[in-house]
Amino acid sequence: MIKKKFNIHKLNFNLFKKFNIHKLNFNLFKKFNIHKLNFNFFKKFILRKGPIIVKKNKNFFFTGDYKSLYLTVVSSFGLILFFFSLPLIFEFKKNTIDVSVEITNKSKSNFEKVLDGESLEKSTKTDEGLDLKNLFDDVFKFDDLPSDTVRLSASTIEQLFKETRYSLKDVRETKLVKPIALSLLPEEMKMIENTKRRKNLFIQIILPLILEENNRIKLDRKKLFSILNRSNNSNLEKKWLNQKFKQYGVVNKDVSTLKVRMDIVPVSLAIAQAAKETGWGTSRFALEGNALFGQWTWSGEGIKPAGADDNTTHKVMRFKILKSSVRAYQRNLNTHPSYKQFRMARAELRDNKKNLNSLILANYLDKYAETGKEYVEILKKIINQNNLTDFDDVKLLPSSLQLKSLI
Repeated sequence: MIKKKFNIHKLNFNLFKKFNIHKLNFNLFKKFNIHKLNFNFFKKFILRKGPIIVKKNKNFFFTGDYKSLYLTVVSSFGLILFFFSLPLIFEFKKNTIDVSVEITNKSKSNFEKVLDGESLEKSTKTDEGLDLKNLFDDVFKFDDLPSDTVRLSASTIEQLFKETRYSLKDVRETKLVKPIALSLLPEEMKMIENTKRRKNLFIQIILPLILEENNRIKLDRKKLFSILNRSNNSNLEKKWLNQKFKQYGVVNKDVSTLKVRMDIVPVSLAIAQAAKETGWGTSRFALEGNALFGQWTWSGEGIKPAGADDNTTHKVMRFKILKSSVRAYQRNLNTHPSYKQFRMARAELRDNKKNLNSLILANYLDKYAETGKEYVEILKKIINQNNLTDFDDVKLLPSSLQLKSLI
């Protein structure tokens, strides 16, 4: 405390600014009757006693008594805040940075595995489940067509191709295919002794059918992405989308699954499988049931394989025309769980802006036949020996204005 005498006449308010007026001890005035107190009395009292004042301590919290307490509180608060934030920091890192790196690395790894023909990791729930109810409705609709299909002889078909200037040599040079769609194979296929002639005739017959089916899928795929890029869709577009969900057996209307399944099969791969399954068009299944790809069925009409056990329940699917066989084959590869790896590899090539390579995708068809990897090697051998990749980039001449956009 500081005692100091002042000239009361010179006393003013500014003098007290340096002091804590709240700390002024007014207990000294209790003994006075405040109602009787006047200025002269106050003047005599100040001159005699002097004001009792306390100088303000600006470092109040840092004095010896409070400094340690202040630092303890601040440190404790900092530690609590740090440990409270730590789980949130780790969660953020896990859900953003780590996930981003993991996805990038897996995507790169999967693409490299595709190029090497290795098995792919099933990292997502995309392309899961299969609704069989309406899967082949558009395939078997061909059974309702009038049965007035005429089977042409091999010589007649070859003459037709000659007159329309449709040859595989021209196709390889011009990359254009005449839209000649035949419904049945000629019965003489197995009697054509010249291997090259038989192979060429077989390719000429099925090539337009494969391209036509691929074009249909391309148009659907183009429409799908057009619909998905719009914020609002018409009732007709929604109806079309629901139809495609059923057509590809998509469960819960999952758009990602539909995008993976609605895609083409490389032409060279389709030709190679048809050649392997039918012996270049000479098998009983191909000639009697228009079955180009040897698909099995456990219900409905089919052809029982020769030499099969009596207790064998499966049959080879029978089709009314070749076109429905090609469509059923495409639908099979695009939906069946056994070929999910095939679809994943195809999607990886798409995502990395690569062409669909039949020699790469063939690696993922080991489940198509009981011989597994041996079957894959046979497909690759057929593709290479017959230069079938020459047909992967060919276009089908348009039979309508809608198809013209695909050339």
